[in-house]
Amino acid sequence: MNSSHLVAELAWPEVKAYLERGYLAVLPIGAACKEHGHHLPMNTDFIQAEWLAQQTSLLCPSLIWPIMSYGFYPTFVEYPGSCSISEETFGQSIHDILQSILRAGANRIMILNTGISTVRPLENMLGELNQHKQIILFNVYSGSNFTNAVNEIEQQSVGGHADEIETSIMLTLVPDKVDMTKAKNFDTELVAGPLNPNDPDKPNYSPYGVIGDARLATIEKGEILTKAILADLAELIKNN
Repeated sequence: MNSSHLVAELAWPEVKAYLERGYLAVLPIGAACKEHGHHLPMNTDFIQAEWLAQQTSLLCPSLIWPIMSYGFYPTFVEYPGSCSISEETFGQSIHDILQSILRAGANRIMILNTGISTVRPLENMLGELNQHKQIILFNVYSGSNFTNAVNEIEQQSVGGHADEIETSIMLTLVPDKVDMTKAKNFDTELVAGPLNPNDPDKPNYSPYGVIGDARLATIEKGEILTKAILADLAELIKNN
């Protein structure tokens, strides 16, 4: 088992020493306040980001920065409790945090991104930082192993949020946080703009905040999906 440390719990000379020893700097990104239906907690993404950071530390010596828990999540702003900041603010915030980590002496930084709407601003921001080749972006749901696993096990006809796939992952990670008695199925055609929880006559109506069929989720599917995510993560670390 490789060692890892939470930066927030260290004194700055310890951070300096670990970076000088070549520890991987890890910046997890996961919303702490984003709706995930009636059956999943608002911090579903945060839980996944925390788990990913822990798994990264098993693959290589790591320094883990605090999870970035606010981001660009415009699709969910109509659901009470859900928070989103602008795309520009999110991109600039991550840019500034990365600059601080680089200034501290990091040789490699891995961003663990659990969002979908955050992919574009992160990729755009990294394009501006392209002189820093040591910054690695891991988009959790974009890896080839994960994509293949979804193709093999997915039963729902439509998915995308708090659905069969995401609920299965959460059943594996934190089964006590998932209430399958409240899991719903809701298929809707999406257009640009936020989901709508209240008015069936308006676009993107989703009364539960679900896109897909959460009822089809199982722990067994989640085990397959989490193993695929870890395989993608291991490959990315190995190749960078």
